[in-house]
Amino acid sequence: MSVDGILNVHKPGGLTSHDVVEAVRIWSQQKRVGHAGTLDPLATGVLILCLGRATRLASYLEEGTKSYCAEVFLGVTTDTDDAQGRILSTAPVEATLADLEGALAALQAQRQQVPPRYAAIKRQGVPYYRLARQGLDFEPTPREVRIHRIELVAWEPPTAVLAVECGKGTYIRSLARDLGQLMGCGAHLRSLVRLRSGRFYLEDAVDMENLQLGFAHGFWEEFLYPVDEAVLGYDAMILGQANANRVKNGQRLSFSKGPSDRAERSWPCRAYSLQGQFLALMSWDQVRGHWLPTKVFV
Repeated sequence: MSVDGILNVHKPGGLTSHDVVEAVRIWSQQKRVGHAGTLDPLATGVLILCLGRATRLASYLEEGTKSYCAEVFLGVTTDTDDAQGRILSTAPVEATLADLEGALAALQAQRQQVPPRYAAIKRQGVPYYRLARQGLDFEPTPREVRIHRIELVAWEPPTAVLAVECGKGTYIRSLARDLGQLMGCGAHLRSLVRLRSGRFYLEDAVDMENLQLGFAHGFWEEFLYPVDEAVLGYDAMILGQANANRVKNGQRLSFSKGPSDRAERSWPCRAYSLQGQFLALMSWDQVRGHWLPTKVFV
């Protein structure tokens, strides 16, 4: 059984993203399974899995905006910046609501973020978390982030519940840590739920139990999105039989003109046959004036 497509899985707490991937590999009997955006073991919610040929589009899924509900506990710092870590310090929480709102505004404006020391990011091929577990002294490299929105949902000192919308590579654990620093008392992430990842929402996600049953009893296709779901935000072209055959063979298409918008020339375009089959992602070569298939799916 060959499975190509995308799954929107509701990851439970206590499992790593890799645990979920391994489970789906076993249930689907597929070797090519990957995820598009890691969730920590503490976190629950939307975890996007790519199966078969869809793994080639994982990077496009990772680019989507993420939405979270985060519970931040003020006054306590940990070595992992979340509730699973070792407590490093405690302090009284004396800040006011106005202080909290000011700190959140400052966080929303930040454009760089220091990742947690316990993270999967690699330094010279070694994940940060391994370096940290070995007791090595190192400073995580700051990264560019996009924080679109942080709103205070509830404030019952010492706990703040936040709604966060952010881009790829943003660590909510780091946001909790930085919030505590701005408040002068320290903080860590107590719980986290990913509500959305790009086009995929938690209310549409399948839980692990039903997904396992689906693979065991043959109704797994109910949960599977087509491969091109990852790139539906891009423009599309429909090709006649001759051009469709050229694309299938990896050959370029010479049209009279390319994208009308200068910015769109750097974006991919979806290519379909007259029968609606997703053929490839195409890129525009401005210098040579032709379309080139960069990823072929047939």
